[in-house]
Amino acid sequence: MPGINFTYHPQFFTATILEWKHLLKEDEYKSIIVESLLFLKKEKSVVIYGFVIMPNHIHIIWQIQDGYKQDSIQMRFLKYTAQQMKFKLKDTNNKMPDDFFVDAKDRAYQFWERNSLSTDLWSEPAFIQKLNYIHNNPVKHPWYLSVTPETYKYSSAKFYETGIDDFGFLTHFKE
Repeated sequence: MPGINFTYHPQFFTATILEWKHLLKEDEYKSIIVESLLFLKKEKSVVIYGFVIMPNHIHIIWQIQDGYKQDSIQMRFLKYTAQQMKFKLKDTNNKMPDDFFVDAKDRAYQFWERNSLSTDLWSEPAFIQKLNYIHNNPVKHPWYLSVTPETYKYSSAKFYETGIDDFGFLTHFKE
């Protein structure tokens, strides 16, 4: 198996909802993240090796493809998902948009913390450590969202356990 070419390293990306609010607790908001990742995969701007969507943050292991810039992909992803979350909240007459009103000079609402984290993964051991970390996130304190990693729906753990990609955007790191 050829696996990942670490010359063109993947990244471990983390983004957090503003003030750690639990906006992503509901599946309809998790679906926005899934749809955006599927779009990025279909346009061939990223290869997605792993992910987890938690109630207030996400972790993704992805590899930005030639011709695309990391900062641009991250910005597009965060901007698009924020817009969709705002539309969803307003469509449902939810009072939660007020929780994200910031009245900044460049925006009225903010859904993501400004300092997302992106860490280069230069070796397979570093990659596997981060993949295990994200897969175990839902079963650890304080979350306890699932008994086992592979039974948590919004994660790539099931894919690595069974080979079944319920989302249509995952690539096994050994491929």
